[in-house]
Amino acid sequence: MNQPKFSRVLLKLSGEALLGEEPYGISPETLRYVAEEVKSVAELGVQTALVVGGGNIFRGMAGSSQGMDRASADYLGMLATVMNSLALQDALEKIDIPTRVLSAISMHQMAEPYIRRRAIRHLEKGRVVIFAAGTGNPYFTTDTAAVLRAAEIHAEVLLKATKVEGVYDMDPVNNETARFIDSIDYMSVLEKRLHVMDSTAISLAMDNRLLLVVFNLRRRGNTRGVVCGETIGTKIYEITQ
Repeated sequence: MNQPKFSRVLLKLSGEALLGEEPYGISPETLRYVAEEVKSVAELGVQTALVVGGGNIFRGMAGSSQGMDRASADYLGMLATVMNSLALQDALEKIDIPTRVLSAISMHQMAEPYIRRRAIRHLEKGRVVIFAAGTGNPYFTTDTAAVLRAAEIHAEVLLKATKVEGVYDMDPVNNETARFIDSIDYMSVLEKRLHVMDSTAISLAMDNRLLLVVFNLRRRGNTRGVVCGETIGTKIYEITQ
C-alpha cells in the first residue's frame, strides 16, 4: 500500500465535477465515482475535507450577468453548494465513510454550523468534513472559500480537481498547442492570468504559503496518487531559486 505524503488535505471540487454526462444537476454515477475517490484517500488515514462548488445547479456570476443582483445571485449559488454537499455526504455514507457537512449559512436541520474547532475535531475523529455555502458572503468564490478553509484547518495541501491534467499556458480544451506546466509559483499564475483559480484565492494561498496541486479528477486513482506524493498534475507554490 502506498504511504500518504500528507496527513490533512482539502479537496476542492467544482459543481461541474458532479455533472457527468448530464447537462444539469447531479449524475448519480459520477457522484458514486467521486465518493469512491474520496474514500480511497480517507482509508489511508488521511484527514480529508472537501469544498464543492454549485455551478452544476446555479452560478452566481452567471445570474448577475443576466440582470440579477450580484449578492442575491451569489446567495443562490451558496445554496446550490449545500445541495451538492448533502448529496456527496449521502454518497460517502453509503460506502461507510462517516461524513459531516458544516455550513457557513445556518440551516440546522440539514447541516452543522461552521465552527473551526468543531471541524478540526471531526477531522481528528476520522470523519470527512464537507464545507458548504462558501464563505457565507457574496462576492467570494468557492475557490476562495476552499483556500480560506484549508488555511483555517491547517491543511498541508489543497487539491484542486479539474477535468484536465493540470495547469497549461493556455486553455487546452480550445488550443491543441497548449503547454503543460508541471510546477509554477503563485505570482506567475497571477501575472500570466492563468485561469486556475480566481486572483483572490491565489493571493490568499500565496499569503499563507499553501501548496496547491491541480490534477485531473477523471483519471481513477489520481486523488489517492496525489496524496501519496506521485508526480501527478501541477504544483503551485513559492519556488525558491
